Amino acid sequence: MGLDDLKGKATDALGDNQDKVEQGVDKAGDFAESKGASQEHVEKGTDAAKDKLGGLGN
Repeated sequence: MGLDDLKGKATDALGDNQDKVEQGVDKAGDFAESKGASQEHVEKGTDAAKDKLGGLGN
C-alpha cells in the first residue's frame, strides 16, 4: 500500500466531516504553540496537513 492509497483512504474517511478535521488540525497547532513551538513552524505544518488531506481550508 503506497502513500496515494493511504491518502485515498483518509480522504474517503473524511467524507462530510472535513470541517471537523480542519478544526482538529487547528487545535493541534494551537496545542503545539502552547508547548513552545514557533507560530511559523506550526502554521507551515498545519497548512501542509490540510493540503495533504485534500485542500482543507482552501
